[in-house]
Amino acid sequence: MKKILLIVLCFFLPPLAVLLHEGLNRKVLWALLWQLLGHFPGVIYGILVVTKDPERK
Repeated sequence: MKKILLIVLCFFLPPLAVLLHEGLNRKVLWALLWQLLGHFPGVIYGILVVTKDPERK
């Protein structure tokens, strides 16, 4: 259920969704950069980070 809510949040505020999922790290900065370059790239990056399997690097 948490992952579904994060995916929905990715459509509106991708950096916030990545922050809630990963904590404060470089991925949040990347999400913010993609969001500033365009909303659609930010959404794609946010969904990729949120849905990525944590066991796989």
